[in-house]
Amino acid sequence: MDSSSEASSMAQGLRIVRLVADREKRGRRLHGVSQLATELEMEQSRVSRLTQELCDLRLLERVERGPFRTGPRFFGLAASLNTGWVSESRTVLEDLVASLGLRCRVSVRDGFRVILLRASSNDALPGSFVKPGMVTPAWCTGSGRALLWDHHQAAIQDLLRDVNFIGVGGPGAAHSPLEVGGLMDRDRERGFVVAAEEFEHGIYELAVPVRNPDGRILASLCVLGGQQEIEPGSNDIAKALLEAAQRLGNCESGVGQAGRGDSPAPDGHPS
Repeated sequence: MDSSSEASSMAQGLRIVRLVADREKRGRRLHGVSQLATELEMEQSRVSRLTQELCDLRLLERVERGPFRTGPRFFGLAASLNTGWVSESRTVLEDLVASLGLRCRVSVRDGFRVILLRASSNDALPGSFVKPGMVTPAWCTGSGRALLWDHHQAAIQDLLRDVNFIGVGGPGAAHSPLEVGGLMDRDRERGFVVAAEEFEHGIYELAVPVRNPDGRILASLCVLGGQQEIEPGSNDIAKALLEAAQRLGNCESGVGQAGRGDSPAPDGHPS
């Protein structure tokens, strides 16, 4: 590696951006200069200078000397990687909106968390908390449980061993790995996930996994609405989602894995 000061500054700047993005993604308390310096074991003055440069580049942003968060250029650079099925998902979501009239989302998994990759235009409204990068639990969302489709009880138990279920989710949420496994077994029998008020009161999700041609789960595709919007036409909605998921999965290039978490092998155990 080049040992020049420019290379050193770049490496340290990337470490800062990575830490900020990771804490934001995981819903952890965001850091200011002193906390970043402590966690990265860097001089506070250097962190101060680098974060200012990163803010000038719009890779980070900071409101009124508060904590740092990822900036608009960070997401712009990430968007440049949207090729293959990731790029195609925009069109697929809007086609589903046109045919079903429901809110639609594509998500990937990071361990026991779900990261929203893209939301349809009728879901991601200005000022809404729904935006790319939003993190939700895998065990009590339709999109998350679709990403756990190949996980059977032993794998679910292992994945959710350290999860605190108390106070998370809506009235239909599971409260133990065993309950999650029961919901998954129920949904596998009908071929798609229906999450009834598992994350939010009054919200039903219908979801399916997106697989690549080799059968590996890439992502999940889901629609959201009220009970009367989802349940009466669930079979027709599922058919449309499965066709859309196949369309995405057949794209030749893309991210290629369900987030950065422990992806399931065909036998349902993490690989």
